[in-house]
Amino acid sequence: MTKPLVVIVGRPNVGKSTFFNRITGQRTAIIEDTPGVTRDRIYGDAEWLGQVFTLVDTGGIDMSAEDTILSQMREQAGIAIDAADVILYFVDAKQGLIAEDYEVADMLRRTDKPVITVVNKADNQKDELASYDFYALGLGEVMPISAGQGLGIGDLLDAVAAHFGEYENEEEKDTFKIAFVGKPNVGKSSLTNKILGENRTIVSDVPGTTRDAIDTDFEMDGTRYTLIDTAGMRKKGRIEGETIERYSVIRSLSAIRRADVVVVMIDATESITEQDVKIAGYVDYEGKSCVIAVNKWDSVIKDTYTSDKFNKVIDVQLTFMPYAKRVYLSAKTGQRIDKLFDLAREAKENGEKRITTGLLNDCLRDAVTAVPPPTSKGRRLKVFYTTQASVRPPTFILFVNDTELLHFSYKRYLENYLRKTFDFSGTPIRFVVRQRNEAGEK
Repeated sequence: MTKPLVVIVGRPNVGKSTFFNRITGQRTAIIEDTPGVTRDRIYGDAEWLGQVFTLVDTGGIDMSAEDTILSQMREQAGIAIDAADVILYFVDAKQGLIAEDYEVADMLRRTDKPVITVVNKADNQKDELASYDFYALGLGEVMPISAGQGLGIGDLLDAVAAHFGEYENEEEKDTFKIAFVGKPNVGKSSLTNKILGENRTIVSDVPGTTRDAIDTDFEMDGTRYTLIDTAGMRKKGRIEGETIERYSVIRSLSAIRRADVVVVMIDATESITEQDVKIAGYVDYEGKSCVIAVNKWDSVIKDTYTSDKFNKVIDVQLTFMPYAKRVYLSAKTGQRIDKLFDLAREAKENGEKRITTGLLNDCLRDAVTAVPPPTSKGRRLKVFYTTQASVRPPTFILFVNDTELLHFSYKRYLENYLRKTFDFSGTPIRFVVRQRNEAGEK
């Protein structure tokens, strides 16, 4: 099941970021810093009433800005709105209803997504009474809160969660979903067209969840596939470039979350850029099985060591996802497209792999015997046992005598040992560490 995407929009200085930080930082904040994402953290996962959802923080929509920037602001808001499952429209109770609120509301009224008008900074009864004025916007639900003081947050999240039912019950098609993500002009659409045009039978073209994504179904060798092609967003100028770039992540995010396997596409003629690293970081954070596809390989002047040199660059830049296998291909000529599908199938199978508890603990004992656990301040880490909790990604619960004694380097060692033993190539794996005493009590 895909986690619902809740997007915060509104004018500048209405408290959007304060609310975002409160929800992702204090309400079961299950987000953690991920390499490639930390400079650009605009989303976080949180949980309410047993439902995990993703909250997206957007830049302020300044309707009074100069014309050039105004058009870009509207475009950015459109991206977030198109990707959203639920929209939280933030307004300011202290400032009251102003003309700019109507302009933003007019933009939101054109969408078919659920919109909740959140009247923030309602710190007292007078502010709460003023919130009724915002019903004039004609957007339906109006909810007063104070993000700074934490007032009304529970009621707001109840209202948000009420819109999740349709996503919980949504039945996914029984197809193998592969998403192509990457920068603009990296060749995502060209690769999709080459796959469909060469030797595939197209079943149907269905508009995706965002305005720049197209889901295409086809069948190959008895397997039904859905290709999710997400067009990137071009930088249009120095002034708005950085902001435009951060919004391109929202577009890719929707495709990443719906996919079984994500193909991160890199332009061989440009090497790896910061934006490539960011997108790959989101794929890793979402726990998706992954293949790195280096496109336009036919345009690179090559010698015996060219691929080795490129592999070293990938090793350095994408050090947080060493599990992802790589393929050097050409969407233009069709070179190695068959290998791409082989690696995608392998990544999917490994992401859904289950290991019995007996085999897991045999492996764990071998790992601990080969490299004993570390000691700290005279105490030695004891690793009792492990069991697999879930798949996609494979997640393992590791029971130890003291969680503080498990250094990240030893945890990484255990992960690598597990990978080597059971072949989890193409997929991240996760460890959940829990503490037990010698008697076996949690």
